[in-house]
Amino acid sequence: MDQSLFLIVIIVAFAAFMFYSSRKRKKQQADLQTKMVPGARVMLSFGLYGTLLSVDDEKVTADVEIAPGTVVTVHRQTLSRVVDDNASDVETTVSPEDDAAAPKPVAELNGEPFYGERVDETDPNKRKTED
Repeated sequence: MDQSLFLIVIIVAFAAFMFYSSRKRKKQQADLQTKMVPGARVMLSFGLYGTLLSVDDEKVTADVEIAPGTVVTVHRQTLSRVVDDNASDVETTVSPEDDAAAPKPVAELNGEPFYGERVDETDPNKRKTED
C-alpha cells in the first residue's frame, strides 16, 4: 500500500510540474508577442539582430531589416526575443586576468616557421617544401 501511495504522489507531482511549466511557457510566449511590434529591435534564434518591419500571421513570416536597405523574410518562430537597446547582452570589459590567460605566440621551434608565416625562398636557413 505504501509503494502505491508513493507512486501516486510522484505521478501527481509530475503532472503538476508539467501543468505549471506549460502555463509559464504560454505566459512568456504571450508576453513576447505583445512586445513584437513593428519597429522593435529583435534577435533571431540564430543570433542575428535586426529591426522588425512586419509580421504576417497568415504566412507565419516576419520581415526583419538587418542592415539599412537589407530586409530578410524569416519564419515567425525564429524571432527569439526583443532586445532592449539600453541593456548590454555581451560583457565588453576586459580584465587583466583575461590578458594574462591569452595565449602568447611561441618562438620558432627547430628553425621551423610559424603557422601561416611566409618563407623567403632565397634564405638558405629557412626550410623549403618538397613538392
